[in-house]
Amino acid sequence: MEGAGYRVVFEKGGVYLHTSAKKHQDPDSLIAGVIRVVEKDNDVLLHWAPVEEAGDSTQIFFSKKDTSGGDSCTSEEEPTFDPGYEPDWAVISTVRPRHRHSEPTRGAEPSSPRGSWAFSVSLGELKSIRRSKPGLSWAYLVLVTQAGGSLPALHFHRGGTRALLRVLSRYLLLASSPQDSRLYLVFPHDSSALSNSFHHLQLFDQDSSNVVSRFFQDPYSTTFSSFSRVTNFFRGALQPHQEGASPDLPPAPDDEPEPGFEVISCVELGPRPAVERAPPVTEEEWARRMGPEGRLRQVPELKARIFSGGLSPSLRREAWKFLLGYLSWEGSAEEHKAHVRKKTDEYFRMKLQWKSVSPEQERRNSLLRGYRSLIERDVSRTDRNNKFYEGPENPGLGLLNDILLTYCMYHFDLGYVQGMSDLLSPILYVTQNEVDAFWCFCGFMELVHGNFEESQETMKRQLGQLLLLLRVLDPPLCDFLDSQDSGSLCFCFRWLLIWFKREFPFPDVLRLWEVLWTGLPGPNLHLLVACAILDMERDTLMLSGFGSNEILKHINELTMKLSVEDVLTRAEALYRQLTACRELPHNVQEILGLAPPAEPQSPSPPASPLPLSPTRAPPAPPPPADTVPQPDSSLEILPEEEEEEECADS
Repeated sequence: MEGAGYRVVFEKGGVYLHTSAKKHQDPDSLIAGVIRVVEKDNDVLLHWAPVEEAGDSTQIFFSKKDTSGGDSCTSEEEPTFDPGYEPDWAVISTVRPRHRHSEPTRGAEPSSPRGSWAFSVSLGELKSIRRSKPGLSWAYLVLVTQAGGSLPALHFHRGGTRALLRVLSRYLLLASSPQDSRLYLVFPHDSSALSNSFHHLQLFDQDSSNVVSRFFQDPYSTTFSSFSRVTNFFRGALQPHQEGASPDLPPAPDDEPEPGFEVISCVELGPRPAVERAPPVTEEEWARRMGPEGRLRQVPELKARIFSGGLSPSLRREAWKFLLGYLSWEGSAEEHKAHVRKKTDEYFRMKLQWKSVSPEQERRNSLLRGYRSLIERDVSRTDRNNKFYEGPENPGLGLLNDILLTYCMYHFDLGYVQGMSDLLSPILYVTQNEVDAFWCFCGFMELVHGNFEESQETMKRQLGQLLLLLRVLDPPLCDFLDSQDSGSLCFCFRWLLIWFKREFPFPDVLRLWEVLWTGLPGPNLHLLVACAILDMERDTLMLSGFGSNEILKHINELTMKLSVEDVLTRAEALYRQLTACRELPHNVQEILGLAPPAEPQSPSPPASPLPLSPTRAPPAPPPPADTVPQPDSSLEILPEEEEEEECADS
């Protein structure tokens, strides 16, 4: 419905104000009215008026905003009585509220007692929306403004809350509050604004310095203690605002089931395409792409082949050095040899820094003692069922220990954090060389070091991104997980932390990682891998009647039962399905690398990574020695064994 300079995009009758605190309202305390959403002068207004004033919607007039700063109802006017049912929000104070940028409509008596309750508010001034508890005779909504005042509670006697929220979600993002599942925070359609408000998610305890360590030691108790306060913050964050789209939406029918609440994600995906994996890249294929000077040719095509098929086991020792940035894709064979000599020298200088510390010095260096103790403990239980690391005097364990201690010298700010040994173990297994393994490990840590930082901001961001993807891909699954207090996806924490290292058999981990290292088809493929696993398990989860404990238990029991080829096939299919959607929300496009990230509104310099344990700052490195030891025969490990003969990771 349109008029001069305005358009009514939503209208619903049977919306009452309750002006009495009594449980059973008398007729005089009920004010029937009409709620409308109106587009006017580049603004969108929410307007309520009593039925005797509502009249013809073409007769609605709005004045300019009141600049006095008055609110619809001040905080001092909260009721202090107990009506027997939700006195905090279900009724409004009998003290008449002041109105905001609203005029009496044509034909209304300005002195009418009921007319004084009419109000109008810009959607941009809303801060939050609170819904009623389930089980009431009818649903109600309370809207809170940015100034802190609350508008009168709107009681929908004939239904309509869902229809109203659908319309509001065209102009706003509605996100569930972490502290109160019935309170929805309101944000403009701006991904940066949503990102800046992410601090509301208390994903971790304030003392997060040992969350990773506690998670590895006891994943069940740590999961529930660390994530119990989390709700699905991003529910409703995916409603795109389409320019030029008609916002007309008919009112919901009166028989719409009430009370109830849902925020609709209107992203409609097309059919999921079929994907077939290719065979692994062989040594012969690799050699055909090698130029006369030892330079690789057609590198983008080669990476695409690795993404679609992985590498044959015998090729990994060489190819991983390129995938992890140790060797340059553009370098010649001679340049690579010179680079390796330089990096070998650099490695042993760093290793000598901790090797040359005397027992007396180490007694006064609690940081080094802490790192050494933690590394020794972790190494002693890393992949011990793998033939490469089995046995009490296995030389591979000593090399794991030395590489991780040297990494503490290389990255003083981060040091060693539990879980890093899981990332190093497959690299050392493949490269069979201490120096090569160290620099490849450094390349891997460049990708994932944020996972181990004390602030855990990277892990929070990834869990939020995973939630956004899953909300677009499978809203019913998200709703189910929400209903079982698992909407935070806390059970995916270990997946993302160490890139599924403990979820797949050891040979499958090698295949998965080399595919992820290609960076194809875009960033964050590991998040789609997580979506693929959940997609494979959705029927089991949703049809079994699992609660939160059973969901966590079931996910943990998937360990070593997943097929990496099936998961990668499904992850690529999910990526293609998403990228084929023309109305994909911008924040999802950012995750998939289809759109540049939005500029932050209040940029701040990134915080330096801090060590998780020990917590004291590391000492300054000692000066390098004049002589540098050269690698001896102990650095070359036994000949590589075929992955098919290995034992699975425990």
